[in-house]
Amino acid sequence: MATASGAFKSREDHRKQIELEEARKAGLAPAEVDEDGKEINPHIPQYMSSAPWYLNAEKPSLKHQRKWKSDPNYTKSWYDRGAKVFQAEKYRKGACQNCGAMTHDAKACMDRPRKIGAKWNNKHIAPDEKIETFELDYDGKRDRWNGYDPANYALVVARYEARDAARSRYVKEEQLKKLEEKNNSENPEEVSDEDIDDDVRVDEAKVDESKQMDFAKVEKRVRTTGRNLRIREDTAKYLLNLDVNSAYYDPKTRSMREDPLPDADPNEKFYLGDNQYRNSGQAEEFKQLNIHSWEAFDKGQDIHMQAAPSQAELLYKNFKVNKEKLKTQTKDQMLEKYGNAASQDEIPKELLLGQSESQVEYDRAGRIIKGQVVLPKSKYEEDIYINNHTSVWGSWWKDHQWGYKCCRQTVRNSYCTGAAGIKAAEAATDLMKANIARKEADDELPAPAEEKRMATWGTEVPDDLVLDEKLLAEALKKEDQRKREEKDERKRKYNVKWNDEVTAEDMEAYRMKKVHHDDPMKDFLH
Repeated sequence: MATASGAFKSREDHRKQIELEEARKAGLAPAEVDEDGKEINPHIPQYMSSAPWYLNAEKPSLKHQRKWKSDPNYTKSWYDRGAKVFQAEKYRKGACQNCGAMTHDAKACMDRPRKIGAKWNNKHIAPDEKIETFELDYDGKRDRWNGYDPANYALVVARYEARDAARSRYVKEEQLKKLEEKNNSENPEEVSDEDIDDDVRVDEAKVDESKQMDFAKVEKRVRTTGRNLRIREDTAKYLLNLDVNSAYYDPKTRSMREDPLPDADPNEKFYLGDNQYRNSGQAEEFKQLNIHSWEAFDKGQDIHMQAAPSQAELLYKNFKVNKEKLKTQTKDQMLEKYGNAASQDEIPKELLLGQSESQVEYDRAGRIIKGQVVLPKSKYEEDIYINNHTSVWGSWWKDHQWGYKCCRQTVRNSYCTGAAGIKAAEAATDLMKANIARKEADDELPAPAEEKRMATWGTEVPDDLVLDEKLLAEALKKEDQRKREEKDERKRKYNVKWNDEVTAEDMEAYRMKKVHHDDPMKDFLH
């Protein structure tokens, strides 16, 4: 029942209403019609079909389930970007201090910061922007293409068309150049038609844009599986040979192991049997990969072809690389040890046809008895030159020292200096001999010993100092008297007169009478 009237109904009217609804659901009675003349589905539940009481619905209707309240303020328009409204000639109070527009302040100004703003110079006042406010609906707020101008995409189309046109011109120019080279060349066979037709084939392989834009024609894709990869026009392999005794075909696995036409021309057959394909191409590689995985697992490697196929393939590749390296290394060792007779030069005919009168005799054990002198070989390595030397250590002996003959050095780990080192060593030896001879000559003639007079007054004696002998003798007497008085204080008089004037003779007498504690003969002095 679609009505929402709250009128009281008797029990009989209520029973009749229920019978009418059951008849409408069964299709025995016509469906109820709303005020617009549309039929109401009788299977709609009552809680959906009944209108709220505050709508005061007098006739049955489903308008309360539809969007009955529409807002005319919603719009789908967008902002007019870059539009200007008014441009003033003087600065206005409250306008932007930088550009002079009234629609924003200096903090939100997008113009370049001026050295002197429009507020102070009243020049170049910027126009006011157009400020718009829209009340968008739910979809309008979430429309990411709202405000987009489709005419802007024409630039993208024009750029791609220009690129395709330039590419086609370049291809035509290349074709003309190749044709000219073919006509001008002396050997026309050098320039083949395949080179000329390469670019043409590339253009033919492109799909026409008009065909790409035809979305109405949708071709049904053919579902292909691993067991159904043949072309429909090909003959099935079980129909190639209808003889009962020919190759067996297993319908469950769709396999035919043997060749159905073994006597036919191999060049005309397109199917040679599953065994032929299993033993050729990448199938052989896959088989070797499985074998390597099994062997590696038996030897303790944590590898499984089905559980980790990428790991197994990587290990197999590393195994092949290491095997190839080992093979090459073994080959190089063999060539280094035994040589390569194929790459060596041919032996000169003089040696092949040469004759010699020397005769060699051998005993039963293979030892040489007569005819050839065998030099005994040492167990040590010989003729090994180090540090650029051209002779071995011990080839030079001098002054009880071993050395190298090439540079005459006696230090074993030294670097060879050659003839220049020999000359430098000889020059150093000659210089040392000359120095020794000069020193010996100097030692034979000793220098005259200079009489060094001891210091006076604590300094060296000047050359112009002359001592008076009489005064020196008197000073010595005074020094002896002073020492006697020091030994016996009783002999010193009560009134002593000191003379602070010290002469050179007094100082010399003091020095001569002074007891030197370092002198070993000091005890014998009186």
